[in-house]
Amino acid sequence: MKELDELYLPEDLGYTDDHEWARITGETVRIGVSDYAQDQLGDIVFVELPALGDSFARGEEFGTLESVKAVSELYMPMSGEVVAINAALTDSPELINQDPYAAWIIEIKPSDPGEFARLHTAAGYLEMLKG
Repeated sequence: MKELDELYLPEDLGYTDDHEWARITGETVRIGVSDYAQDQLGDIVFVELPALGDSFARGEEFGTLESVKAVSELYMPMSGEVVAINAALTDSPELINQDPYAAWIIEIKPSDPGEFARLHTAAGYLEMLKG
């Protein structure tokens, strides 16, 4: 497992206490899991994805990651409707271990873009991890 100072935490993302990230991509927001989350889980073997058109409130569970160690729930960093899913993860869930920021999980149309401001910055997330 990585030491906290070895984690890659891009500055342009917002992070949750539950280790999801959000990246604003124009009108939509891509969501995935942090380098810390994939490192703690170990080899990811299955990703449960929601359906297109599903809507979730901030903090609601939208899927799960299954690794050789555990099953972990995924929680919405922002409220919104699912407009895209990363179907490549169905056949290759290990992509999340290879690059958790390129291997986004879902893309949403946010219902309240202002919720992004409530997420941790990279520095704030690292401080939370050091806790």
